Amino acid sequence: MNAIVMQEFIMTSETTNLNIVKDFLEYNKFLNNRNNDYINKELGLILEDIHDENVLCSNGILYFIDTVFYLTAQFYI
Repeated sequence: MNAIVMQEFIMTSETTNLNIVKDFLEYNKFLNNRNNDYINKELGLILEDIHDENVLCSNGILYFIDTVFYLTAQFYI
């Protein structure tokens, strides 16, 4: 497991559309389980704090910053 302790500065070019974020995550098999939290049971990953201040958009590309993630027991199988 690795942690990122530094990241490049990201200049946004447009406001983040949370419907696009949700579509992106659902396409990648993450289900919205409450508010701004998602889970992928198959991968064993939980993503939390997915809101417009933690997901930036630049030229149509989503950048997930300052989000919280957890690994479930399924991750290690």
